[in-house]
Amino acid sequence: MKKLLVLLFVLLAGCTGVPEGLTVVEDFSLERYLGSWYEIARLDNRFEKELEPVVATYSLAPDGSVKVVNRGFDTKKQEWKTIEGRGLFLDDKETAKGALKVSFFGPFYASYNVVALDKTGYNWALVCGRDKSYFWILSKNPDMDPALLKELVAKAAALGFDTAKLRYVSTHR
Repeated sequence: MKKLLVLLFVLLAGCTGVPEGLTVVEDFSLERYLGSWYEIARLDNRFEKELEPVVATYSLAPDGSVKVVNRGFDTKKQEWKTIEGRGLFLDDKETAKGALKVSFFGPFYASYNVVALDKTGYNWALVCGRDKSYFWILSKNPDMDPALLKELVAKAAALGFDTAKLRYVSTHR
């Protein structure tokens, strides 16, 4: 039983963290980050496979955690899908770093790392998971200026993300 608990802990702990060589945004303001964020591009993953467009809405929950609501249109089933989760800071909220863990399924958490951010207006963000196979370009606006998008893709490539595999999301409905 003890071995099983240790294995479970190792598996759960292995789902969070920042990819090697990357750092998260310092002086992160959760209050400014709250609201709806539109996916502009992403590295495809199994849990968003047929979803396009996708919007993530973040709000403060009564217990101080972050309420996360992801909504996307399933292009295969031709229906909207919504999932609700909970986010917590990896460090104390007062350290003001853009490193959180998010759970949509009970005690299982995954990393949510803000590795680049429009610090002036909080209009765009580059977000990744525990490794470089999970990556998103997010915007507070459903459409992004092509020149800005090109700049952010170049920034992502410089950070080591495989931008040749980016999936650009269609216009938001």
